[in-house]
Amino acid sequence: MSEATNVRDLLANSPSNWGRWGDHDELGAVNLLTPDAVLAAVGTVRSGKVFTLGSEFGTGNDPIWPGRAQTQRYNTQDRSSYVAGKKFTNPGGTEYADDYVAMFLQGATHYDALGHVWYDDQIYNGYPADSTTLGMSKDAVLPIARHGVVGRGVLLDMARHFEVDYLAKATAIGLSDVLACLERQQVEIGKGSILLLRTGEIGSFASRDPQEFYADFIEPGINFSPELVQWFADNDVVSFATDTIGNERTVHESGAAFVMHAALMRNLGIAFAEILSLDALAADCADDGQYDFLYAAGPIKIANATGAPVNPIAIK
Repeated sequence: MSEATNVRDLLANSPSNWGRWGDHDELGAVNLLTPDAVLAAVGTVRSGKVFTLGSEFGTGNDPIWPGRAQTQRYNTQDRSSYVAGKKFTNPGGTEYADDYVAMFLQGATHYDALGHVWYDDQIYNGYPADSTTLGMSKDAVLPIARHGVVGRGVLLDMARHFEVDYLAKATAIGLSDVLACLERQQVEIGKGSILLLRTGEIGSFASRDPQEFYADFIEPGINFSPELVQWFADNDVVSFATDTIGNERTVHESGAAFVMHAALMRNLGIAFAEILSLDALAADCADDGQYDFLYAAGPIKIANATGAPVNPIAIK
């Protein structure tokens, strides 16, 4: 196998938002979601239909990045605790159950911290990669969680565009595909929008053999090209979310991995959300022809974390 091209070389002339919102910024493109932007997004609500976009987890067979452990849920007490005499009924007769989960913070539908992926020893806005040590002191997910991601969402239903139930492994989505899908759906991206892209992968996961799903694991998704990165920059895309685990064709034909994470998250400060459930929303969009909506997401407020679970909501 030939040596992979260095991401630094691929992105040598790539656009950057470093310093755009100040030298101390840790929020990135989410800065564009101002009150005026939220009020404009409310104008997309026409029917009042609500779609929750988080995928169920804790099933024992969740879609997760290879090498990460499945989420584990444990009961600490329940009815059996009282029957066994380990717990005592509260005054007045009430009893209760408790449980907790042990999980990777990116082992379910989640937002990434802007400092999650880097190269050249710098994360978003030029902070040193050393700041990720033993907890993220810069570019953690908490600034995004505090602000919230609320604005105009736009769905790109690439699976329907390609007329398949789900995209095949390693399918590369380029700028021409994105533009053709927007034209077919008769929707404009608009500046400062939240872009959701459906491949059908997460929706198909439960019906597929896990060995088949993870074999030769290169996910379908957007594929690095300078033109595609420039399109994201020119349109001030605030957040990018998909129904895949890694949000991009995870290995570029150059051999480099996570190039779009580096180009969009690290350089432009675009907030990434992954492992969304988009099938029900996509079916409704195909039915009524409305592919934009109010999108609202509030990641859990976890200090110093590289990511946080979320259950985004789309309101049409």
